[in-house]
Amino acid sequence: MVVIRLFRRLGDKWFDVQQKTAEGVQSARDAMFRGGVIAITSVVVIWISVFLYATFYYAYMPSISHVRPVHLQFKSCDESKGVCSFPSAHVQLTKKQQLLMVGQSYKVNLHLELPESPANRELGMFMVCAQLRDRDGVLVGNACRSAMLHYRSSLLHILTTLMFSPMMILGSTEEKQHLVLELFANFEEDQSHPVTDVYVEIQSRYVEFYSATMMINAHLSGLRYIMFHWPVLSAILGISTNLFFIALICILSYFHFIADEEILDDDFIYEKCDLSSDTSSSEDTSMLEDIPRQSRPDDKSTKTISRIESIG
Repeated sequence: MVVIRLFRRLGDKWFDVQQKTAEGVQSARDAMFRGGVIAITSVVVIWISVFLYATFYYAYMPSISHVRPVHLQFKSCDESKGVCSFPSAHVQLTKKQQLLMVGQSYKVNLHLELPESPANRELGMFMVCAQLRDRDGVLVGNACRSAMLHYRSSLLHILTTLMFSPMMILGSTEEKQHLVLELFANFEEDQSHPVTDVYVEIQSRYVEFYSATMMINAHLSGLRYIMFHWPVLSAILGISTNLFFIALICILSYFHFIADEEILDDDFIYEKCDLSSDTSSSEDTSMLEDIPRQSRPDDKSTKTISRIESIG
C-alpha cells in the first residue's frame, strides 16, 4: 500500500510538472506571437506614415525651377553687314498638357549674356518683350522690360582690365556682363489655358549677345516654403503626425475588437446558463411529480389490507 501511494504521489507530481511546463511553453509562444504581431504592425505603420508623407510631398510641392535655352534668331541683311530684324525666339516649355502647378505663383526671368563691346556700350537701353501662349495659341500673358549694360567709367574699365588681364589672357575670365530680366513677377497658371510656349523678342537691331536662357522659378510661401527650406524638420513632423493618427486608429480598432469579443463571450455564457436552468427546473418538476407517486399507496395493497381486517 505504501509503495502504491508513493507511486501515486510521484505520478501526481510528474503530471503537475508536465502541466506547468506545457503552460509555460504556451505562455512563451503567446508572448512571442504577440511580440511578433506588435513588431510587424509597428514596421507597417511606420512605412505607411513615410509613404503618406512622401506622397503628400510630391503631390503638394511643385518643381522649383524650369530652365529652357533661348535660341534667338534674326534676319541678316543682304546689302550690308549686321542685323536687319529684331532677334526673337520661340521657347517650347512642354509637349504635355501642363507644366506649371495651378495656384502656385512663378517668377519668369530671362538671363542674357552680353559682351562689353563698344556696340553694346553705345547702345544704351533696349526693350525685351515676352508672350505666354497655350497649345492653341491663345495669349495668356505678355510683358516688356527695359534693359542695358551696367555703367562703368573709362577709368574703372581700364583698372578692371589691368587687374584681370592675366586671367583674361588664360581664358578663365571674359569681358562680359550677365543681365537678369524679370519678365513676370507673380504669374499663376490658368487651368483652362495652361502655358506651353513662350515667345521672346529683343527690340533692337544693334544688340550683341552671347547666349540667352529662360528660368521659371516657383515663388514659395507658407507651408511649401517651410517644407522646401527645412526638409528634415518637415519630414520629422509630418511622419510623426501620420504615425500618431495611424497608431491611434489601430489602438481604437483593437479595443473595439476586444470589446466585441467580450460581449460575444458574455452572451454565450448567459445563453448557456439559461439552458442549464431550464433543464434543472424541468428535472426538479419531474422529481416533484415522481415523489407523490412513490409515496402514494398502491390500490392492490389497500384492497388486501381491507380484506385481512374484515376476516379478522
